[in-house]
Amino acid sequence: MSERVDVVVVGAGPAGAAAAITAVGHGLDVVCIDKAQFPRDKTCGDGLTANALRLLEHLGLSLDDILVTQPVFVRETVLVSPPGHRAHLPLPTNGAHAAVVGRRGLDAALVAEARRRGVDVREGSAVETLKPDGDCVQLTLDDGTVIDASHVVAADGHWSTVRRALEPGSRRDLGEWHAVRQYFDGVDDDRLWVMFERDLLPGYAWLFPLPDGRANVGYGVLRADGRSGRELKDLWPDLLARPLLREVLGPDARPSEPVRAWPIPARYAPERLVSGRVLFVGDAAGVVDPMTGEGIAQALETGMLAGDAIATGADYRRLVHRTLGRDLRFANLLQHVLRRPLGARAAIVVADLTPWTRRNFARWMWEDYPRAILGTPDRWHRGTMTAPGAWST
Repeated sequence: MSERVDVVVVGAGPAGAAAAITAVGHGLDVVCIDKAQFPRDKTCGDGLTANALRLLEHLGLSLDDILVTQPVFVRETVLVSPPGHRAHLPLPTNGAHAAVVGRRGLDAALVAEARRRGVDVREGSAVETLKPDGDCVQLTLDDGTVIDASHVVAADGHWSTVRRALEPGSRRDLGEWHAVRQYFDGVDDDRLWVMFERDLLPGYAWLFPLPDGRANVGYGVLRADGRSGRELKDLWPDLLARPLLREVLGPDARPSEPVRAWPIPARYAPERLVSGRVLFVGDAAGVVDPMTGEGIAQALETGMLAGDAIATGADYRRLVHRTLGRDLRFANLLQHVLRRPLGARAAIVVADLTPWTRRNFARWMWEDYPRAILGTPDRWHRGTMTAPGAWST
């Protein structure tokens, strides 16, 4: 005997939780499975853009839910160009426009919200087999449970188990970016820093502040630049020894957890978003911003679009293209500008020209409005570029 449900969501991270919450909101019967037990850590930069925060609010998370996760709401970002020019970019104060939230708390809050909405969340459960079967997809879990689902949402990350089951001959994708993160204590600067070191371009180093003098510190670089695994491993201690990183961290900073590295998929390919009755979302769909490595907003948005598409019969590929695809392609073009020190330097100098450019560059960088807004007039409307942040009321 097998269970029969409308939707099985594989993965309970931001993309999966968003898909499950959206689908159950349409009246569908939803099971969401994840091999992890929550709360659990997820290697990440922990930064949330204005778009991510507004989507969390739309999904039903209250400001109290977010405050339990111990966020830092970012009020100022400091950009450092390769020659050392520093641009101080203020963010608006009418609501939350950027934040740093540890994934342990954020993902657990989303799972709790999914359960409150009626999603059957099954933790510590993994997919053993998956196969299309006529008008459904049959999944067998590691405890022997068999579920027949009208649709499956694959929210199981970069190395998607669902995709490998559907494409058994596919090669393991190493991702377009290589990122490293380490947590520090004793950091005496509560601003958010983005540092464009010459040898990282178009990547960058970051310091994202957390409560009580903690910080998420790391870097991201393109894998396509030809660095060996050994060079990538040696790069982190070399960065920490540089004067800029030592200055930003401060004299009392000390590592509080081991170094963690992970690949970032940023290869948007519309044809890989759907396979029969399976919809791919988040990292499994490769929708990470290719310029910044930001993926949480994109995960939430694709999850919500998948839930809507299943419930309404809409074309999921078309929804993703109109909502995200144009911005991802525009960001990919901008990545080429940042590959050269002159391009990175010019961008930061222009951002720092006037109070107006500083305010608006900060909003653009933090996805306060669509990245490619100027080239997509169908999204122009009053207030698009001046909207309040999340939880502004």
